[in-house]
Amino acid sequence: MEKRGIRLGRMMVVFLAIALFIAGCSGGNGGNNANSGNTAEAPKENSGNAKNNQADSAEPQLYELGKEPLEFTLYGNYDWYTMPKWGADETTAWVKENKKVNITEIPNGGNTVQKLNTMIASGDLPDVIWGERGADVERLREAGLLVPLDDYIEKYPNLKKWLDPKALNMLRSPDGKLYQFPNWYTNRPNGNAGWVVNKKIYTELGSPKLETTDDLYAYLKLVKEKYPDVIPLETDLASEGHGLDQIYSAFKENNLSFPRYFAVPSGDKMTSIYKDEAYRESVVYAAKLFREKLMTQDAMTQTRDQVQEKLMNGRVAVYTSSNPTLYAMQAHAALTQKDPDAGYFMIWPIHKEGLDKNKTYPGTYNMLGWNAAAITTSAKDPEAIFAFLDWWTGPEGMTLQMWGVEGEFWQGREADGITPKFTENYTKDKEKLADYQAKMDPLMWVGNTVYVDDIKGKFEATLPENERNWSTYWQYEITWKTQGDATEFINLFPLPDTEEGITFQSGKDIWQKARAQALYAKTDEEALAILDKAHDDTMSLGFEKLLEYYTQRWHENLKMIQGN
Repeated sequence: MEKRGIRLGRMMVVFLAIALFIAGCSGGNGGNNANSGNTAEAPKENSGNAKNNQADSAEPQLYELGKEPLEFTLYGNYDWYTMPKWGADETTAWVKENKKVNITEIPNGGNTVQKLNTMIASGDLPDVIWGERGADVERLREAGLLVPLDDYIEKYPNLKKWLDPKALNMLRSPDGKLYQFPNWYTNRPNGNAGWVVNKKIYTELGSPKLETTDDLYAYLKLVKEKYPDVIPLETDLASEGHGLDQIYSAFKENNLSFPRYFAVPSGDKMTSIYKDEAYRESVVYAAKLFREKLMTQDAMTQTRDQVQEKLMNGRVAVYTSSNPTLYAMQAHAALTQKDPDAGYFMIWPIHKEGLDKNKTYPGTYNMLGWNAAAITTSAKDPEAIFAFLDWWTGPEGMTLQMWGVEGEFWQGREADGITPKFTENYTKDKEKLADYQAKMDPLMWVGNTVYVDDIKGKFEATLPENERNWSTYWQYEITWKTQGDATEFINLFPLPDTEEGITFQSGKDIWQKARAQALYAKTDEEALAILDKAHDDTMSLGFEKLLEYYTQRWHENLKMIQGN
């Protein structure tokens, strides 16, 4: 569901990649060698917690955004990530002019492993690394390449206010300090994973029952028969699990669907996913859809732009992904503008017949959100960068990211000082707002879920259904009600240069190959045989020891959540 970095399988190469940031969402046991190697740059003399300042200092001295120019570099540690040019749009141009902040991207060249290794070897690190939380972040910390953020969090108002204390504790590294600024952190259910349906096609086919996996199969066959130019089921980037993970979720109640570990909880232990009956059923089902051409045939090779183009043209009957609302919202706005009867809507998650639909979770959330930004010791003024990130995650920054500069979609604020007063353009220009938010998405490095959801929710509740934002409407109606809380399963990844870490990487290579091979299986038996071989190959690596490691980390998380 979430993107994973590519770990290297040889100890020597792993060591070279100690700073690689994409280890997988939720990483890291890490060591306790807080004093090994270089030490991270300490906060400036006046940047500590107020209680640590001189006794005659009533308030800590804060960095003032806009008083002087602030320039820093940012590296997005995903092969797919490209940062829009800062200052090229109205919003970042406003920030550049009024807050004097200029951010320059360090391009990844589409190969984050090679690029980051090169930067580490040369000692030329970006000021900020944005990407997955994970074991490699702990390696960066142990090497003394990250700046601790504890004192800054105490000084600046927003992250401290909006981040749940439990989440804060789970972010801490083994040395007890904080090095990561989380993105889309929350204290309540959120997320967009689920199933989107083409309204016009569905209506023209008689609006048949579409609840179970059997219903879905019958519907996709009908689409293929009646609409030969339409893709019955679009799965987004199946190579990263999008679509396949949602299909897996349909075959088991309370399935938090964590294939990225190649393991699932069974009782109080983590066990091999290849022997999980629900997973095996889902693989057979997906392979059947694929070979009968009921699923997009370029699921393993397509790009996001190609997925978006198909949706925008209405050539998709059903779409499932970990975040289908991003493109479906834009497509819905564009299609309904031309034809009021067109567009997309969401359905309750597909589930296997006999299972409780209210225990089906096509996606998950955790209090720490998606990924994180880390400030490196290359930063000349880490406190200034933190001050910007804290402002960017606060009410003013989030308002700009979600609804632009004052004047078009909002004008002034309510009496609370943080709620924007939305203009009629919020509902009149839905397509423009959807397009704006999609374009700003790559700049949302420290998203504040609770603030955004509260603001949207309060305003949308005052509108008639046909005037509500498409994405917000379906979040309230379906997606937020059908995401599972997976906080207990974060931070399970081992360090890459440990025995478990090397086993993980080798297991990941097997996993990626088996997932693709199984989708192309010509029979159910062939698909299952691929899974059996993958299980045997993985266990031969010593996977049992990694399962024990997962189990230990899982139980440690449970204790932490319970405050023990």
